[in-house]
Amino acid sequence: MEEGSQTNWCQSVTGVVLREGKVLLARHTYGSGRGKFIVPGGYVQYGETPQDAVKREFYEETRVRVEPRQILAIRFNPHDWYIAFGVEYISGEAVSDHDENDAVVWMDWEEALEREDVPDLTKQLIRCAVYGKGGLLPIPYAANPQRGWGYLYGVSSGEDEAACRCEGWERHAG
Repeated sequence: MEEGSQTNWCQSVTGVVLREGKVLLARHTYGSGRGKFIVPGGYVQYGETPQDAVKREFYEETRVRVEPRQILAIRFNPHDWYIAFGVEYISGEAVSDHDENDAVVWMDWEEALEREDVPDLTKQLIRCAVYGKGGLLPIPYAANPQRGWGYLYGVSSGEDEAACRCEGWERHAG
């Protein structure tokens, strides 16, 4: 577990990666999630985008490189927020970090939905990834130049998905 002044304890991210009918899960080693298989994720560092944070957390915890594609879900309360991305597998062999988790597995997603050692939040996020209709997708827009670039995510308008891959998005997507 990485701790320090760079961690924003009010912002966290996770991702669901599906590959060949399996979902990547890590068995947690501490706190209320100890012994449970959860989707990898963690806190955003100050100055880091949620997209960069989910890529960093996946690599730190599993040695798997991913690319966030859409927002599957957002959990928030008066104290913090948590963004769950649908992420695409890029590369890497899944291995435990032997710190935050003691096992990393590609588990059949249907099995994950039935297991007692997979928490409800993880099950709900897997359902969003499997049964969802695309999630919230990045939408290019002209940001206020005084505030700098930003990200807008929204439901699909039915236009070609390539519109989400405009020059402005690619420049800041990672």
